[in-house]
Amino acid sequence: MPGTLFVVATPIGNLEDVTLRALRTLREVSLIAAEDTRRTARLLQHYSISTRTTSLHEHNERSKTPALIARLQEGESIALVSDAGTPVVSDPGTHLVAAAHAAGIRVEPIPGASAALAALSASGLLEREFVFAGFPPNRSNARKKWLTALASETRVLILYEAPHRIRSTLEDMLSIFGDRVIAVGRELTKAHEELAVRPISAHLDVVTEERGEFTLVISGAKPNTPTPMQVDAGTIASEFWYLTETQQKSRREALKALAGRYGLPAREVFALLEKAKKLVD
Repeated sequence: MPGTLFVVATPIGNLEDVTLRALRTLREVSLIAAEDTRRTARLLQHYSISTRTTSLHEHNERSKTPALIARLQEGESIALVSDAGTPVVSDPGTHLVAAAHAAGIRVEPIPGASAALAALSASGLLEREFVFAGFPPNRSNARKKWLTALASETRVLILYEAPHRIRSTLEDMLSIFGDRVIAVGRELTKAHEELAVRPISAHLDVVTEERGEFTLVISGAKPNTPTPMQVDAGTIASEFWYLTETQQKSRREALKALAGRYGLPAREVFALLEKAKKLVD
């Protein structure tokens, strides 16, 4: 009789955030397939669990899956864990889980911690629905295109970001989404946990420590926000003039305000201003 592949959620920081069922499963299985065996070892040592581990990460998952499936078919049970939180969610494991289903092997989830849901539950931004988008692309141009595709999404967005890219991503979000209110969580459940809810521009004023993975919860776009096709160059030019001449805002401040008002990237606002200038000339 084949064994079972258990997909086991582990703590995202605080080692107390693990279920009794998860601990029992980790003790009883024949093998633990871990994204990083060193990280998993801390949890196992803390709870005196001696089950053997093997690495299963994005670079070796496809090559190791056949051997793991063979062991499952021979009757052994295996637990799949990631570095932290629920496996497969922006982490390795999808290929192994799909192969297990294809082989007729039982796959059993052991639910638990999730950074996305932890941040969402404490953000105060969820009204009805949300969309989990995972990690943005690493490269600047790809990330901007990715964010632009999400700009009109009216549901709450959740995404993850690495510490060394958080500022660039927030800057791109401000340009593309406008100055929306978002929740930024860092080091969730750990000793130095932070979760702040404020406009993107305010986050940029205080994000200085690039350490710890970030979870972002972003309020959805307003359903009636004008699209780029609904905003003409003349309107942009007149509002830009009003902001700079009447309200004494700097050109940069005016561009930023118009980008937020119309849900446009700042560069597109600038392009419309240039178009309006040519029409006058």
